[in-house]
Amino acid sequence: MTQLQITAFGDPSVLKLNPSLDKVPAEGEVRVRICYAGVNPIDAKTRAGLGWAAAQNKDKLPWTPGYDVAGVVEKVGPGVSTLAEGDRVCGMVGFPLAGGGYAESIVVSEGELVQLDGVSLKQGAALPLAGLTAWQGLFEHGALKAGQRVLILAAGGGVGHLAVQFASAYGAEVVVTASKENHGFLHGIGASKMVDYHDADWVAQVGRVDLVLDLMGGESGKAALACVAEGGRLVTVPTITAQPIKDAGAALGIAVSGMLVHPDSKQLAQMLILLRQGDAHITLAGEFELAEGALAHQALESGHTRGKLVLRMPAAGRYPG
Repeated sequence: MTQLQITAFGDPSVLKLNPSLDKVPAEGEVRVRICYAGVNPIDAKTRAGLGWAAAQNKDKLPWTPGYDVAGVVEKVGPGVSTLAEGDRVCGMVGFPLAGGGYAESIVVSEGELVQLDGVSLKQGAALPLAGLTAWQGLFEHGALKAGQRVLILAAGGGVGHLAVQFASAYGAEVVVTASKENHGFLHGIGASKMVDYHDADWVAQVGRVDLVLDLMGGESGKAALACVAEGGRLVTVPTITAQPIKDAGAALGIAVSGMLVHPDSKQLAQMLILLRQGDAHITLAGEFELAEGALAHQALESGHTRGKLVLRMPAAGRYPG
Protein backbone atom coordinates (compact mmCIF):
# COMPACT_ATOMS: atom_id res chain seq x y z
CA MET A 1 0.00 0.00 0.00
CA THR A 2 1.09 3.59 -0.57
CA GLN A 3 0.20 7.03 0.72
CA LEU A 4 1.10 10.51 -0.50
CA GLN A 5 2.66 12.53 2.30
CA ILE A 6 3.82 16.04 3.07
CA THR A 7 7.50 15.39 3.85
CA ALA A 8 8.33 19.05 4.59
CA PHE A 9 6.46 22.31 4.16
CA GLY A 10 6.96 23.92 0.78
CA ASP A 11 5.94 23.75 -2.89
CA PRO A 12 4.12 20.73 -4.41
CA SER A 13 7.39 18.84 -4.87
CA VAL A 14 7.42 18.06 -1.11
CA LEU A 15 4.59 15.55 -1.70
CA LYS A 16 6.16 12.07 -1.78
CA LEU A 17 4.83 8.52 -2.03
CA ASN A 18 5.60 6.42 1.04
CA PRO A 19 4.57 2.89 2.02
CA SER A 20 1.63 2.34 4.34
CA LEU A 21 0.06 -0.59 6.15
CA ASP A 22 -3.61 -1.49 6.40
CA LYS A 23 -4.81 -0.82 9.96
CA VAL A 24 -7.28 -2.95 11.88
CA PRO A 25 -10.47 -1.08 12.79
CA ALA A 26 -11.23 -0.76 16.51
CA GLU A 27 -14.61 -0.39 18.24
CA GLY A 28 -17.00 1.63 16.08
CA GLU A 29 -14.49 1.94 13.21
CA VAL A 30 -14.34 0.67 9.64
CA ARG A 31 -11.55 0.33 7.11
CA VAL A 32 -12.29 1.83 3.72
CA ARG A 33 -10.47 0.85 0.55
CA ILE A 34 -10.24 4.32 -0.99
CA CYS A 35 -11.02 4.70 -4.69
CA TYR A 36 -10.94 8.50 -4.95
CA ALA A 37 -9.83 11.33 -2.66
CA GLY A 38 -10.89 14.95 -3.03
CA VAL A 39 -8.25 17.67 -3.34
CA ASN A 40 -9.08 20.88 -1.48
CA PRO A 41 -7.44 24.30 -0.98
CA ILE A 42 -6.81 23.46 2.69
CA ASP A 43 -4.57 20.58 1.54
CA ALA A 44 -2.37 22.94 -0.46
CA LYS A 45 -2.41 25.54 2.30
CA THR A 46 -1.28 22.97 4.86
CA ARG A 47 1.40 21.62 2.49
CA ALA A 48 2.76 25.17 2.18
CA GLY A 49 3.01 25.38 5.98
CA LEU A 50 0.10 27.79 6.41
CA GLY A 51 -2.84 27.60 8.77
CA TRP A 52 -3.79 25.78 11.94
CA ALA A 53 -3.46 22.20 10.65
CA ALA A 54 0.11 22.94 9.54
CA ALA A 55 0.98 24.52 12.89
CA GLN A 56 -0.39 21.51 14.78
CA ASN A 57 1.31 18.94 12.54
CA LYS A 58 4.72 20.59 11.99
CA ASP A 59 6.42 18.15 14.37
CA LYS A 60 4.58 15.13 12.92
CA LEU A 61 5.94 15.16 9.36
CA PRO A 62 5.72 13.20 7.15
CA TRP A 63 1.94 13.64 7.36
CA THR A 64 -0.77 12.39 5.02
CA PRO A 65 -3.22 15.12 3.95
CA GLY A 66 -6.72 14.65 2.56
CA TYR A 67 -10.13 14.98 4.20
CA ASP A 68 -12.45 13.77 1.41
CA VAL A 69 -12.66 10.08 0.53
CA ALA A 70 -14.94 7.69 -1.31
CA GLY A 71 -14.50 3.97 -1.49
CA VAL A 72 -15.70 0.59 -0.32
CA VAL A 73 -15.94 -0.70 3.26
CA GLU A 74 -13.41 -3.50 3.50
CA LYS A 75 -13.51 -4.42 7.17
CA VAL A 76 -15.74 -3.45 10.09
CA GLY A 77 -14.72 -3.26 13.73
CA PRO A 78 -16.72 -4.40 16.74
CA GLY A 79 -19.94 -2.52 17.47
CA VAL A 80 -20.40 -1.12 13.95
CA SER A 81 -24.13 -1.09 13.19
CA THR A 82 -24.74 1.22 10.22
CA LEU A 83 -22.23 -0.11 7.69
CA ALA A 84 -21.24 -3.50 6.31
CA GLU A 85 -18.41 -4.88 4.22
CA GLY A 86 -18.95 -4.02 0.57
CA ASP A 87 -20.86 -0.79 1.22
CA ARG A 88 -19.88 2.15 -0.99
CA VAL A 89 -19.30 5.21 1.18
CA CYS A 90 -17.97 8.75 1.24
CA GLY A 91 -17.16 11.21 3.97
CA MET A 92 -15.19 14.12 5.32
CA VAL A 93 -12.69 12.29 7.49
CA GLY A 94 -9.93 13.12 9.95
CA PHE A 95 -10.80 16.80 10.08
CA PRO A 96 -8.90 18.92 10.91
CA LEU A 97 -5.78 17.25 12.32
CA ALA A 98 -5.73 13.57 11.35
CA GLY A 99 -6.26 13.82 7.59
CA GLY A 100 -5.23 10.61 5.86
CA GLY A 101 -7.25 10.72 2.65
CA TYR A 102 -4.30 10.68 0.22
CA ALA A 103 -3.86 6.93 0.73
CA GLU A 104 -5.09 3.58 -0.50
CA SER A 105 -6.96 2.80 2.71
CA ILE A 106 -8.10 4.54 5.87
CA VAL A 107 -9.63 3.57 9.20
CA VAL A 108 -12.30 5.97 10.45
CA SER A 109 -15.32 6.10 12.74
CA GLU A 110 -18.49 4.82 11.07
CA GLY A 111 -20.14 8.14 11.97
CA GLU A 112 -17.82 10.00 9.57
CA LEU A 113 -19.23 8.14 6.56
CA VAL A 114 -22.47 8.02 4.60
CA GLN A 115 -23.57 5.43 2.07
CA LEU A 116 -23.34 6.22 -1.62
CA ASP A 117 -26.53 4.94 -3.21
CA GLY A 118 -27.07 6.16 -6.76
CA VAL A 119 -24.07 8.53 -6.67
CA SER A 120 -20.70 7.63 -8.21
CA LEU A 121 -17.60 7.16 -6.11
CA LYS A 122 -15.93 10.01 -8.00
CA GLN A 123 -18.76 12.44 -7.21
CA GLY A 124 -18.80 11.19 -3.63
CA ALA A 125 -15.11 11.97 -3.17
CA ALA A 126 -15.48 15.46 -4.63
CA LEU A 127 -18.46 16.44 -2.47
CA PRO A 128 -17.84 16.44 1.30
CA LEU A 129 -15.61 19.37 2.32
CA ALA A 130 -16.60 21.70 -0.53
CA GLY A 131 -20.25 20.76 -0.24
CA LEU A 132 -20.36 21.20 3.52
CA THR A 133 -18.60 24.57 3.24
CA ALA A 134 -21.21 25.75 0.72
CA TRP A 135 -24.13 24.30 2.69
CA GLN A 136 -23.07 25.64 6.07
CA GLY A 137 -22.17 29.05 4.62
CA LEU A 138 -25.56 29.42 2.96
CA PHE A 139 -27.95 27.85 5.44
CA GLU A 140 -26.24 27.47 8.84
CA HIS A 141 -24.39 30.81 8.97
CA GLY A 142 -26.25 32.68 6.22
CA ALA A 143 -29.81 31.58 7.15
CA LEU A 144 -30.72 31.75 3.44
CA LYS A 145 -34.40 31.32 2.65
CA ALA A 146 -36.39 30.75 -0.53
CA GLY A 147 -37.06 33.97 -2.40
CA GLN A 148 -34.01 35.78 -1.02
CA ARG A 149 -31.22 37.12 -3.20
CA VAL A 150 -27.70 35.78 -2.61
CA LEU A 151 -24.36 36.91 -4.04
CA ILE A 152 -21.65 34.26 -4.32
CA LEU A 153 -18.11 35.58 -4.84
CA ALA A 154 -15.76 33.35 -6.90
CA ALA A 155 -18.60 31.05 -7.89
CA GLY A 156 -16.70 28.97 -10.45
CA GLY A 157 -14.58 26.99 -7.99
CA GLY A 158 -15.28 23.83 -6.02
CA VAL A 159 -17.26 25.44 -3.20
CA GLY A 160 -18.77 28.16 -5.37
CA HIS A 161 -20.34 26.00 -8.07
CA LEU A 162 -21.96 23.83 -5.40
CA ALA A 163 -23.25 26.88 -3.52
CA VAL A 164 -24.89 28.13 -6.73
CA GLN A 165 -26.72 24.84 -7.15
CA PHE A 166 -27.77 24.46 -3.51
CA ALA A 167 -29.07 28.03 -3.30
CA SER A 168 -30.94 27.65 -6.58
CA ALA A 169 -32.42 24.30 -5.54
CA TYR A 170 -33.82 25.92 -2.38
CA GLY A 171 -35.48 28.74 -4.29
CA ALA A 172 -33.04 31.64 -3.88
CA GLU A 173 -32.14 34.10 -6.62
CA VAL A 174 -28.44 33.60 -7.29
CA VAL A 175 -26.05 36.36 -8.38
CA VAL A 176 -22.39 35.49 -8.93
CA THR A 177 -19.04 37.08 -9.58
CA ALA A 178 -16.76 35.12 -11.88
CA SER A 179 -14.47 35.59 -14.86
CA LYS A 180 -16.33 35.97 -18.14
CA GLU A 181 -15.38 32.52 -19.40
CA ASN A 182 -17.34 30.98 -16.50
CA HIS A 183 -20.56 32.95 -17.04
CA GLY A 184 -22.20 30.43 -19.38
CA PHE A 185 -21.28 27.55 -17.09
CA LEU A 186 -22.70 29.30 -14.02
CA HIS A 187 -25.91 30.33 -15.78
CA GLY A 188 -26.35 26.69 -16.77
CA ILE A 189 -26.25 25.52 -13.14
CA GLY A 190 -28.64 28.07 -11.66
CA ALA A 191 -27.15 31.57 -11.53
CA SER A 192 -29.61 34.22 -12.70
CA LYS A 193 -27.10 37.07 -12.96
CA MET A 194 -23.38 36.92 -13.71
CA VAL A 195 -20.96 39.78 -13.05
CA ASP A 196 -17.30 39.93 -14.11
CA TYR A 197 -15.23 40.74 -11.02
CA HIS A 198 -12.65 42.38 -13.30
CA ASP A 199 -15.15 45.20 -14.00
CA ALA A 200 -14.46 48.30 -11.90
CA ASP A 201 -18.20 48.75 -11.24
CA TRP A 202 -19.03 45.14 -10.36
CA VAL A 203 -20.56 46.15 -7.02
CA ALA A 204 -23.02 48.49 -8.75
CA GLN A 205 -23.86 45.76 -11.28
CA VAL A 206 -24.76 43.32 -8.50
CA GLY A 207 -27.23 45.60 -6.72
CA ARG A 208 -28.61 44.71 -3.29
CA VAL A 209 -28.67 41.20 -1.85
CA ASP A 210 -29.85 39.56 1.36
CA LEU A 211 -26.72 37.44 1.72
CA VAL A 212 -23.15 37.51 0.45
CA LEU A 213 -21.22 34.23 0.51
CA ASP A 214 -17.64 35.49 0.26
CA LEU A 215 -15.25 32.85 -1.06
CA MET A 216 -12.55 35.37 -2.00
CA GLY A 217 -11.86 37.37 1.13
CA GLY A 218 -9.58 40.41 1.20
CA GLU A 219 -10.57 43.55 -0.66
CA SER A 220 -13.26 41.75 -2.66
CA GLY A 221 -14.99 40.69 0.54
CA LYS A 222 -14.82 44.24 1.89
CA ALA A 223 -16.16 45.69 -1.37
CA ALA A 224 -19.10 43.27 -1.31
CA LEU A 225 -20.34 44.83 1.93
CA ALA A 226 -21.78 47.61 -0.26
CA CYS A 227 -24.12 45.01 -1.79
CA VAL A 228 -25.70 43.94 1.52
CA ALA A 229 -29.29 45.14 1.90
CA GLU A 230 -30.65 46.39 5.22
CA GLY A 231 -31.00 43.45 7.58
CA GLY A 232 -28.76 41.30 5.36
CA ARG A 233 -25.45 39.65 6.18
CA LEU A 234 -22.10 38.57 4.79
CA VAL A 235 -20.48 35.20 5.49
CA THR A 236 -16.76 35.09 4.72
CA VAL A 237 -14.96 31.77 4.30
CA PRO A 238 -11.20 32.59 3.97
CA THR A 239 -10.00 32.73 7.57
CA ILE A 240 -6.92 34.86 6.94
CA THR A 241 -8.95 38.00 6.05
CA ALA A 242 -12.06 37.33 8.14
CA GLN A 243 -11.26 39.81 10.93
CA PRO A 244 -10.63 42.87 8.70
CA ILE A 245 -13.92 42.17 6.89
CA LYS A 246 -15.74 41.79 10.22
CA ASP A 247 -14.27 45.13 11.35
CA ALA A 248 -15.33 46.82 8.11
CA GLY A 249 -18.81 45.36 8.47
CA ALA A 250 -19.11 46.54 12.07
CA ALA A 251 -18.23 50.08 11.00
CA LEU A 252 -21.10 49.96 8.52
CA GLY A 253 -23.57 48.24 10.83
CA ILE A 254 -23.57 45.06 8.72
CA ALA A 255 -23.57 41.59 10.27
CA VAL A 256 -20.47 39.67 9.17
CA SER A 257 -19.54 36.18 10.30
CA GLY A 258 -16.55 34.02 9.55
CA MET A 259 -16.92 30.27 9.42
CA LEU A 260 -14.99 27.05 9.83
CA VAL A 261 -16.51 24.03 8.13
CA HIS A 262 -17.29 21.05 10.33
CA PRO A 263 -18.19 17.43 9.53
CA ASP A 264 -21.93 16.70 9.46
CA SER A 265 -23.13 13.38 8.08
CA LYS A 266 -26.80 14.45 8.06
CA GLN A 267 -26.04 17.49 5.89
CA LEU A 268 -23.87 15.31 3.65
CA ALA A 269 -26.77 12.88 3.24
CA GLN A 270 -29.07 15.77 2.27
CA MET A 271 -26.61 16.92 -0.39
CA LEU A 272 -26.33 13.39 -1.77
CA ILE A 273 -30.11 13.39 -2.22
CA LEU A 274 -29.78 16.51 -4.41
CA LEU A 275 -27.08 14.78 -6.46
CA ARG A 276 -29.14 11.60 -6.75
CA GLN A 277 -32.19 13.56 -7.90
CA GLY A 278 -30.17 15.50 -10.47
CA ASP A 279 -30.73 18.84 -8.67
CA ALA A 280 -26.95 19.22 -8.27
CA HIS A 281 -23.90 17.87 -10.03
CA ILE A 282 -20.21 18.25 -9.26
CA THR A 283 -18.06 19.45 -12.13
CA LEU A 284 -14.68 17.74 -12.12
CA ALA A 285 -11.83 19.97 -13.22
CA GLY A 286 -9.31 17.15 -13.26
CA GLU A 287 -8.45 13.64 -12.14
CA PHE A 288 -4.94 12.54 -11.18
CA GLU A 289 -3.28 9.32 -10.07
CA LEU A 290 -2.18 9.31 -6.42
CA ALA A 291 1.45 9.59 -7.58
CA GLU A 292 0.51 12.76 -9.50
CA GLY A 293 -0.66 14.61 -6.39
CA ALA A 294 1.91 17.37 -6.93
CA LEU A 295 0.36 18.08 -10.34
CA ALA A 296 -3.07 18.26 -8.72
CA HIS A 297 -1.77 20.82 -6.24
CA GLN A 298 -0.20 22.85 -9.04
CA ALA A 299 -3.52 22.88 -10.90
CA LEU A 300 -5.38 23.90 -7.74
CA GLU A 301 -2.97 26.73 -6.99
CA SER A 302 -3.23 28.08 -10.53
CA GLY A 303 -6.56 29.59 -9.43
CA HIS A 304 -8.31 28.67 -12.68
CA THR A 305 -9.93 25.33 -11.88
CA ARG A 306 -13.63 25.05 -12.62
CA GLY A 307 -15.15 22.67 -10.08
CA LYS A 308 -13.24 20.03 -8.16
CA LEU A 309 -10.06 17.94 -8.45
CA VAL A 310 -9.74 14.31 -7.34
CA LEU A 311 -6.99 11.76 -6.86
CA ARG A 312 -7.59 8.26 -8.24
CA MET A 313 -6.37 5.22 -6.30
CA PRO A 314 -5.57 1.78 -7.75
CA ALA A 315 -8.80 0.38 -6.25
CA ALA A 316 -10.87 2.60 -8.56
CA GLY A 317 -10.28 0.02 -11.29
CA ARG A 318 -11.86 -2.70 -9.17
CA TYR A 319 -14.94 -0.68 -8.26
CA PRO A 320 -16.10 1.21 -11.36
CA GLY A 321 -18.84 3.81 -11.14
